[in-house]
Amino acid sequence: MDLVFKAALGAAVVLLLAVLAKTKNYYIAGLVPLFPTFALIAHYIVGKGRSVDDLKTTIVFGMWSIIPYFVYLATLYVMVDRMRLEASLAVAAVAWLMAATVLVSVWIRIHA
Repeated sequence: MDLVFKAALGAAVVLLLAVLAKTKNYYIAGLVPLFPTFALIAHYIVGKGRSVDDLKTTIVFGMWSIIPYFVYLATLYVMVDRMRLEASLAVAAVAWLMAATVLVSVWIRIHA
């Protein structure tokens, strides 16, 4: 039943995005995916199963995780004028993966 709820929630978000994309305020569709659904779940799980210091470390890492998302958006902004949408999205996703890899590598070195 838990899986059905999660699937329904995901479908509801997709429907909300589709509806928002058709309104005069279409750009709000870019805000909806940033609702911290998974962050809430992650912080709850870490907060219940680990120390407050571990939760705080998770929160700080989450703050730094904005950087790969910014890299994704900046890359997509530049590429969308130069390539087909699908290719632009793929390039931006690869840029996110690269930035996320760098972030995790640097984090591990600093906090190991």
